[in-house]
Order: sequence, then structure tokens, then C-alpha cells
Amino acid sequence: MDQVKAMKVFVRIYERGSFTRAAEDLEMPRATLTHTMNQLETWLGTRLLERSTRRVRPTEDGEAYYGRCVQLLSELEEAAQAFRSGAPSGRLRVDMHGTLAKFFVIPALPDFLARYPEITLNLSESDRLVDLIEEGVDCVLRAGTPSDSSLIRRRLADLPQVTCASPAYLRQFGTPRGIDDLVNHRAVNYHPKTAARCYPFEFTREGKVRQVEIRGSVTVFGAEIYAASALAGLGLIQVPRYRVAAQIKQGLLCEVMTDSPPPPMPISVFYPRNRILSKRVRVFVDWLVERFAET
Repeated sequence: MDQVKAMKVFVRIYERGSFTRAAEDLEMPRATLTHTMNQLETWLGTRLLERSTRRVRPTEDGEAYYGRCVQLLSELEEAAQAFRSGAPSGRLRVDMHGTLAKFFVIPALPDFLARYPEITLNLSESDRLVDLIEEGVDCVLRAGTPSDSSLIRRRLADLPQVTCASPAYLRQFGTPRGIDDLVNHRAVNYHPKTAARCYPFEFTREGKVRQVEIRGSVTVFGAEIYAASALAGLGLIQVPRYRVAAQIKQGLLCEVMTDSPPPPMPISVFYPRNRILSKRVRVFVDWLVERFAET
């Protein structure tokens, strides 16, 4: 029995909670994983996983062994990377916020794939806080500041934001000059799927951020329809400038309250704290840093 291989198999089954999903991640037959686990448990003299038709759960010994495996495999990977040469290879699973992917990442991907032709990418799009371990994702690209302490965060950029509305809306309600004017205005309120309530509007003045609740008839749960609602004249919105720069240039949206802009939006890449950081993840994260520095 290859003990290191068996440990890797066990760790992936533990994290995915499924032999089938672990087999897909490792690109191995499910039967091979079953045989490997049976060998490992026999060799250790204890049961590590409780199998059922719906779910795989670790035993008490399995919980303890998982922690040891992650630590040992991480140390082995670090030792190997210190001496191993050659281009990074294998499948890289990345989850991204849709608009960040559309504007910044996807257009530049040919460059990344030209640099690292042995890497294959599996890309998914969401704005929720995915469980990287449970869902088998290597890293995620997000806006904002998730509070999950189990993740390592690498800051990529701080994107300027704007407050804007359509010309038709401003003709009807007037152009707000200050925060006190907002009592007479309407907002398109944005409610992220990961939060309990709508995001308040934020305005920066003399280094201080003030949050303001603005009434509105429309609440949206998606980034694409948020900007579209402003274009339709439904109210004020606050978005990163890159999202609406073209519409502002074309006169379809107008920036307001420029002397009290929203604070910049942080953009970061996250990856698990206790997951071995493979060379392919490392080069992708470094490439993202380079990409956002360029923009």
C-alpha cells in the first residue's frame, strides 16, 4: 500500500463527504478509492469513515487522523516544492464573482493558459461564500471582506465605487447634492444572498464613512439586474466604477455626489488555510495579483 497516496485519498473523501465526488476530483475510479480505504483502515486497525447510501462521515478516529494527515501532507508538499522543478500541471478549480470574471479575468485567461499549458481550468460563477473544502474548490475570487477565518486572504485591489442614476430618474427626483437630500430620493436596494439585509448606501466625507438607508420600491438579489434597474430609472445605485464606466461615458447613467464617494471595494482571492497550496494554485494567485495590478 502506498501510504501517502492512501492519506491523500482519505483527506479528499473526508473533505468532500463522498467517494464519488472525491473520485472525480482525484480523477480515479471510485472502486480504487474504496479499495484504498479498505487497505488503509485494515493497516491502521481502525475504522476511519462511516459509509451510508447518502453520506460519508468520519469516525472519532477519522477526525483525529485527518488532522495528522493534513499536517503531514502539507509538510511533504512544501519539501517537494523546495526541490521540484518543472511547470505546474493538473486541474485547477476556481469560483469567481460573475462580474469580476467577465471584466477582469476571462479576457486575460489566454495569457495564463499560454504561460501554463499543463493546467486545465474548471471555472464556476457565484457570489455566495462557497465551502471550498466541501465543494472541492481550490480558490475563490470575491469582492468585499468575508469573515471566514478558516480562509487565507490575499488582497488584489481596491476598486473605486460611484453613486449614480439615470438621467430620467434625476429629471424626476432632482440631483442630490448632499446626504440630507437623500430623504427625497429612491434607491434600488441590493440584497446579497450571503447577508441578512440589504446593503446600506455608504458615503465618505473627511475620511469618515456614513451609512444611509434610502427608501426604494425595488430590491434586487443579483449584480447584473442591479445596474439594469438603474438604467431603467428605478433609483440610485452604488457600484464599482468599472461596472458602469461605459454607461456613464455614453450618458445612460450620471454620477452624483462625487464629493462624497462610496469607499473603495476590496477585491481578494481566498483559499483554505489547512489545504495544501499546490503549485498550480500558487501561480494562479500570483497571476491574479499581476492582472489586477495592471488594471
